[in-house]
Amino acid sequence: MSIISLIIKREFFAKVRNKSFIVMTFLSPLLFVGIAVFVGYLSSMEADVKRVAIHDETGLFVNEFIAQNTEDNAYKYFDFSQIDNQFLKDSITNNGYEGVLVIPKTTDVTELESKIEFISNASPSISFIENAQDIIAKKLTKINLENAHLDTLAIKKAQASVNINIAKTSGEQGLKGLNEAKIAIGGAFGYLIMMFIIIYGNMVMRSVIEEKTNRIVEIIISSVKPFQLMIGKIIGTSLAGILQFTIWVIIGLSLLFAASVFFGVNVGPAASLPPTIMENTPTEFAGTAQLFIKELWNLPIASILIGFVVYFIGGYFLYSSFYAAIGAAVDNQTDSQQFLLPVIMPLMLSVYVGFFSVVNDPNSTIAVTFSMIPLTSPIVMLMRIPFGWSSIMANSRFNCVIVWNILISGLVCR
Repeated sequence: MSIISLIIKREFFAKVRNKSFIVMTFLSPLLFVGIAVFVGYLSSMEADVKRVAIHDETGLFVNEFIAQNTEDNAYKYFDFSQIDNQFLKDSITNNGYEGVLVIPKTTDVTELESKIEFISNASPSISFIENAQDIIAKKLTKINLENAHLDTLAIKKAQASVNINIAKTSGEQGLKGLNEAKIAIGGAFGYLIMMFIIIYGNMVMRSVIEEKTNRIVEIIISSVKPFQLMIGKIIGTSLAGILQFTIWVIIGLSLLFAASVFFGVNVGPAASLPPTIMENTPTEFAGTAQLFIKELWNLPIASILIGFVVYFIGGYFLYSSFYAAIGAAVDNQTDSQQFLLPVIMPLMLSVYVGFFSVVNDPNSTIAVTFSMIPLTSPIVMLMRIPFGWSSIMANSRFNCVIVWNILISGLVCR
């Protein structure tokens, strides 16, 4: 048996037999699924209704606010226009009101644009202020139109609502929100690579520091070459990580399925549909959801999976060598913290570039450039793949993008 295989075997069994490795292998999926179920439960809970007093001396706006008192509104408005304003200010806290919206009486309604106040003990939310401003602005606009002797009903009928349909050159119906789904898929795979690199790269670094601190490395180096030791550590740790990750996937999917049965957590295809699809009527939703799933199946799934394996291996080997170098340069794990930021920053930059650049144009100069840089190519290029090679070729300013983009990106990654 070769020396490298012996080192790989030793590193693998040293990791998988560790008590903390065994505990976290089975505890981590429970924590992730538990948090997901808890977040889903919290999101399903109704928020506390906040009561707001309206003191409208003009009498023009109070009914507009009262009309907002629906079941799904987080704010309930109450008419206290006949009560003294000073008394309302003194009783905000005692009566449990969020605040008082004071609309003074003026000779000219245009003065109300800058004279309305909201009095409260705590700062109101931005959404509440924007909603109140929108209600008042619409009413003032209507009053201004009436004062100008314009037909408000005719103006309302003249307002147009445009819905642009998306179609392909082949004649098939297109779908809105598909680019967001593609970047979500690519981002999920890219995030997995980043998480794997950080978790198991740290394992490699700790292993090097431990052997260096215990003086074991001096004995090992007398029998093997430094390169063989580094490769063996990286591969052995990666195999242990792959085993742990596989167990996480199996347990996590099983727990999510159980949660969907017992707690009603939606883990089916509809959970990933864009909000615009979910807002459709039942008939429209069924057709759009079917089209959305069809479009997802038309994605280059084989290219995504192969790209994930290639960039995962290349990115992990690249960054693990950095972690091993950090472990060899320091004497304890505390000293290594100052060297980790330069290693983690390119990974974080890759995620931000992918989400803010690739989603708008997978063939932009920024996206192409960062998919060629070794430190960022594993994540950025993986986010470009779901958009499909035919789409990239049609829109790219470069020729033979399939060949040289992938080859250069893969080579520099490795």
